[in-house]
Amino acid sequence: MARIGYARVSATDQDFKLQVARLEGAGCAPIRAEKVSGGSREGRNELQAILDFIREGDELVVVRLDRLGRSTRDILNITHELEGRGASLRVLEPEITTAGDVGRIVVTVLGMVAELERRFIRERQQAGIEAAKARGGVYKGRRPTGKASEVQALNAAGFGPTEIAKRLGISRMTVYRELKRDGN
Repeated sequence: MARIGYARVSATDQDFKLQVARLEGAGCAPIRAEKVSGGSREGRNELQAILDFIREGDELVVVRLDRLGRSTRDILNITHELEGRGASLRVLEPEITTAGDVGRIVVTVLGMVAELERRFIRERQQAGIEAAKARGGVYKGRRPTGKASEVQALNAAGFGPTEIAKRLGISRMTVYRELKRDGN
């Protein structure tokens, strides 16, 4: 039985070192980590790699359930995929496992809480945008990363959005925005 750790943060300026340390302390090896939104499974290559190679009897371990995902449907689908392979999910905070019936129920409830939290975050963000507009300023979105010229240069050199994002430490969405802004 292997304990495979998965750590995730949403923003490129966040750090997953504490998650990795907790996973190491829980006996996980290997540990896969990535910087990508948990709102959907799109672009979560490290998670997909785990799901592709996890075997019967293995356990996927996350520090908190919201690190696995922010959508109840995604969390339940991942749990279902693990069960289909004879593997299980273990969450360290609070300590639960899908190896038993009660754990599956708790994962479902916590998945719903993570999704609700994500909605609250979006609502607060929208309220902030509306407040900025009401103050007379025009909301222009997030400040540019300052890497537009680097994105364009790597694109011209033939690199795709995923590789550009990895090389520059930015999200693929940022790469797509920069390419769209330049007309590519």
